Amino acid sequence: MIDAFYNGGLHLFAGYWWTGVTWPVVWNLIKIVVLLLPLLGAVAYLTLWERKLLGFMQVRHGPNRTGPWGLLQPIADAVKLLTKEIIRPTAANKPLFFLGPLMAIMPALAAWVVIPFGPETALANVNAGLLLVMAITSIEVYGVIIAGWASNSKYAFLGALRASAQMVSYEIAMGFCFLVVLMVSASMNLTDIVLGQGKGMFADKGLTFLSWNWLPLLPIFVVYLISGVAETNRHPFDVVEGEAEIVAGHMVEYSGMGFATFFLAEYASMWLVSILAVVMFLGGWLPPFAALDFIPGWIWLGIKTFVVVSMFIWIRATFPRFRYDQIMRLGWKIFIPVTLVWLILVGFWMLSPWNIWH
Repeated sequence: MIDAFYNGGLHLFAGYWWTGVTWPVVWNLIKIVVLLLPLLGAVAYLTLWERKLLGFMQVRHGPNRTGPWGLLQPIADAVKLLTKEIIRPTAANKPLFFLGPLMAIMPALAAWVVIPFGPETALANVNAGLLLVMAITSIEVYGVIIAGWASNSKYAFLGALRASAQMVSYEIAMGFCFLVVLMVSASMNLTDIVLGQGKGMFADKGLTFLSWNWLPLLPIFVVYLISGVAETNRHPFDVVEGEAEIVAGHMVEYSGMGFATFFLAEYASMWLVSILAVVMFLGGWLPPFAALDFIPGWIWLGIKTFVVVSMFIWIRATFPRFRYDQIMRLGWKIFIPVTLVWLILVGFWMLSPWNIWH
């Protein structure tokens, strides 16, 4: 069907200016819009789901006034933030103050170009997909630093320093998790990583979920999930927004759409971390049992991602906030050594006669 759309557009005009220059650009723009619109909808409704699930866990209703069952709450929030005035502090650096939120949200959205939604369904099915995701997401920390510094406020700057140190620390652990997955998959292409999880002894018996990477790489999977929570500055690692100490972290001076952009960036990062966990460890679009093969792959991908992203909220409802030095100790003294040890163990495992991957 996608090919039919592409060919239909290609033959609208005969000249090279259309087939060779204009149409490929227009086609890519169409694909980007088709990817971004559902993503932004998912980001908006993740805020509602978070409040609903927290309400359920705390034995209360959550938002239930705006629209039926509170379903219009995210739209009401968006309209409220859009119509608020953007106040810029007098002493703030104007260009950087407005660049900060954009630098925070752009990487969270740009990394989706390599995410595969099916065997041949990725915006850019590049061979270095894993590397590209890592490179793009590591830029996100600049948005936080720029916003904190440009606000010209001690609170914002302190929050930005905490956030950037935390994000850089946990990025190392996540990088090692990517490296272990790369070793066992022998490919950086995210589609190949998913297809590799559909092979093996258990997959041949129809128990596909036991062939996924989460089982042999369980410590790496756990480290990745917790690092993902820390990387997105979510509870219990949200000392950046420690209301009791430093108000709202690096976004304390932002209002209206500037604040909303940071908010969107945080939830877009949660979706990204979740779908990467699904692609690398939970078999992507593959069904858990071969008998359930008749359900389309994108539905499985959606269900798994939804479960992982709900775990973020579950963690928020369960644990108290960490102290800052404890967060740093966890990242540097526990997670990085664990991933390094497992990296070496997997290396020996792959060289041994008991190699289960290749």
